[in-house]
Amino acid sequence: MTSTTRAAIVAARRTPIGSAGHGLAGVAAAELAGAALAAVGADLRALGLDPADATDFVLGNCMGPGGNLARVAALTAGLPSSVPGLTVDRQCASGLAAIALAASMLNGWAEVASNGSTRAGQDRFGAAASLVLGGGVESASTAPWRFWPPSGDQPAERYQRAPFAPDEVGDPEMGEAADLLAAEAGVSRQRQDAYAARSHDRAVAARAAGAFAGELVAVRELTADERPRGGLTAARLARFPPAFRPGGTVTAGNSCANSDGAAVVALIPEERRRARGIPGLRILSAATAAVDPQRPGLGIVPAVRTALDLADVKLGQVDVIEFNEAFAGQVLACADRLGLDEERICAQGGAIALGHPWGASGAVLMVRLFSQLVRAGGGRYGLAAIAAGGGQGVALVVEACR
Repeated sequence: MTSTTRAAIVAARRTPIGSAGHGLAGVAAAELAGAALAAVGADLRALGLDPADATDFVLGNCMGPGGNLARVAALTAGLPSSVPGLTVDRQCASGLAAIALAASMLNGWAEVASNGSTRAGQDRFGAAASLVLGGGVESASTAPWRFWPPSGDQPAERYQRAPFAPDEVGDPEMGEAADLLAAEAGVSRQRQDAYAARSHDRAVAARAAGAFAGELVAVRELTADERPRGGLTAARLARFPPAFRPGGTVTAGNSCANSDGAAVVALIPEERRRARGIPGLRILSAATAAVDPQRPGLGIVPAVRTALDLADVKLGQVDVIEFNEAFAGQVLACADRLGLDEERICAQGGAIALGHPWGASGAVLMVRLFSQLVRAGGGRYGLAAIAAGGGQGVALVVEACR
């Protein structure tokens, strides 16, 4: 999917991100998503909008319980039964893909509005799809165990993840692929550790400054992200052994952590946002790209290039850049290919510090852009991008409208 859109984000909230098996270990995916969705609903009411008017809720998820998790989460959040749900899976890019899909649902409304048509009993902003909800969720802690069925004399076999590509094409583990990518790109271990330490430092500083306060909704007893650690220097990270390949450079210290969390945004047509004078993020473009499944982390690169071209925005014009930090080596390899100064990425810390709740992470990026560009007024343009297993990438370019 590659498109320009006419949608704007007017509310954005997320749960704290918990390390798998810790603060959110007993919270199912539907409850996590429901908490973020309920908070967005409250924000909409404060803006004079009714979340019950949503024509759909699009939710990204990778490893949940199956079924239509979006529908379950919408009902969990207290939305009326008239609000449908759609669950999408683009692996780690699921949350960002869900928001891009939600944005595309509003384009038909814009066409109706531009033609001046109205419906009986509705104002000129009452046509179908004038409010759509989007986001992502993952509960690594409660993800069900999955098994291949028995074959002949072989018993059922548990597997940790779904296939990303056919075996004959190549389907490496994400960590192994990131390690190989870092080696091929010439990204040193020292550079990766320095980047990871900076991510933690930035997240700790942002938390202390209250940068996350406006976006977070507490879940049970957890009120803040669990993972960011102060004083985690590159020297300390240098002690970690290679995690995926003998002699490799990718470690547990310069990688993200499996996590639990959810993030949700509310989108309305840009014309509606402007007419009501609501601050928000106008989505200028969305792009999805595919690359060699054996180097899935590079999916960010073509997606970013296409999204920027569609938006007619240069990388140098972007004020806030949020890439999903799955692995420091992977992010740095992508930055080098894009000619992007690594210091500009995740100014308030990224997934290496905060955690990576797979299906939610792309949506978390959009919440982070909303906080920095709208709540804090930190510039005009924003860019969010994330890579996914199987060799895919999704990127969105947004513009702050105040």
